[in-house]
Amino acid sequence: MTDEGVATASRGRILVVDDERSIRRLVAQYLEREGYTVLETDNGEEALSILNRGSADLALVDVMLPGLDGFEVVRRARRFSDVPILLLTARGEEANRVAGLELGADDYVVKPFSAAEVAARVRAHLRRRHGQASAEEMMRLGEVDIDLSARRCTVKGKEVDLTRREFDLLAALAERQGRVLTRTQLLEAGWGTTFVTEKTVDVHLASLRRKLGGSLKVSAIRGVGYRLDT
Repeated sequence: MTDEGVATASRGRILVVDDERSIRRLVAQYLEREGYTVLETDNGEEALSILNRGSADLALVDVMLPGLDGFEVVRRARRFSDVPILLLTARGEEANRVAGLELGADDYVVKPFSAAEVAARVRAHLRRRHGQASAEEMMRLGEVDIDLSARRCTVKGKEVDLTRREFDLLAALAERQGRVLTRTQLLEAGWGTTFVTEKTVDVHLASLRRKLGGSLKVSAIRGVGYRLDT
């Protein structure tokens, strides 16, 4: 399906990328009943073209695609797009889930899955993407300045390139500095849902800590969560 005529979608435009037509159609028909406009393709090249045109608000991408696989689609898409990408896969191993998240995927759905589960995750990610509250507030933590309204972070005056999730996690920790936030609380802060695996928090916080260097100390509290130390 092309992206012509999708601008009037009432709830959002969802790109479903899977070379198995039966799975693609199952997901698409359920999402259409939920009120979404659905774009479909069976290959990674066309998926990237659709995303590059800004024609989708969220993408569901199968990992095992012919040609460009789902991991490569995510890697290339993150050069120009920050739309939520949920990977669909029959691989349940943790290593593969982490690999996808590190490349920039927002979530994983392991086959076999129910269409209702996929729809719930789509709703959660779109709600988080479009429902950010704006706060007119600047926070300064040592050498780090966090502008919540502009969603910018600088260290010693130099801007740090944070992803949407990384910024949300940093803001949540900064607003509650000195207090331990559980992984569940951080999932709510960064994704607006607890459908996402808690390992996702660890992956994104590891990236955040690398980008901030030693400017802020984010401590992992074993078995609980994380704390931004004052």
